[in-house]
Amino acid sequence: MPASYLSLGETEWAERLGELRERLRPCRICPRECLSDRREKAGKCRAPEALEVASRNLHFGEEPPITGSGGSGTIFVAHCNLSCAFCQNYPISQYGNGKAVTTQELAESMVSLQKRGAHNINFVSPTHYTTQLIEAVHLAREKGLTVPLVWNSNAYESVETLRLLEGIVDIYLPDIKYGDDAQARRISRAPDYWRIATGAVAEMFRQVGPLHVTEEGIATRGLLVRHLVLPNGLAGTRKVLRFIAEDLSPEVFVSLMSQYFPAHRAPKTEGIEREILPEEYRQAMDWLEDFGLENGFTQECALRFC
Repeated sequence: MPASYLSLGETEWAERLGELRERLRPCRICPRECLSDRREKAGKCRAPEALEVASRNLHFGEEPPITGSGGSGTIFVAHCNLSCAFCQNYPISQYGNGKAVTTQELAESMVSLQKRGAHNINFVSPTHYTTQLIEAVHLAREKGLTVPLVWNSNAYESVETLRLLEGIVDIYLPDIKYGDDAQARRISRAPDYWRIATGAVAEMFRQVGPLHVTEEGIATRGLLVRHLVLPNGLAGTRKVLRFIAEDLSPEVFVSLMSQYFPAHRAPKTEGIEREILPEEYRQAMDWLEDFGLENGFTQECALRFC
């Protein structure tokens, strides 16, 4: 299945890029709609308008259909529109560790990753740089990029912005972090997270449908939802899984993650100071079964006590 962006005509590209640029100035890219002119002042995401990238490389630690045998061409951008107390990548997301690159340079990196065997180009925490990344994709397409695009986000997305990605992004890989707005606000400074994330993921599913995997086990299109189990039930896991099964489809692929550990500010944040317990993760797996969510991946033996 060819990458979606290959079939988009130049007139449509021009319209999409124009609308994305309008949403960037003043900034209304993400749900915070901070209206910052990022040419002069960083937005609430702490990101300037200039694209800053932390790394560009093959990654072999994603879910099997994303990683495959050749790896995922991951592009970690600096900054984030959330402020998660437990972020494992906090030097990149919170401190902005990265290097300014042009869209032309990034386009060349994408093509290079494809030549090295990447099954896809995987934008990690891309939301606040949506306009710049899609501009780079347009340039990379002209240089020969053909692999699918993965939008690997925290689900705190604007539906209006996501609609401009239809026909460009092939695989959505959102991490639904919370089923409880109070915890989302307290731990990640994300007001109205549940309403925003569920609306965003529903839009993603409308665009690409269930995950399509080739005979070789490589994802080419569709939705794969991640969810990280937190200590003390603070992620609202049952509510998240019920939403996926009942509001989207029981056919949706789910990656239920057990890899939580107290990084960044978590050791001093009430309720998330410790790793999850065996019974917390096994309860989450029981809920997968209760809701008939049979497609996807678990990490039971990633736990230190397995």
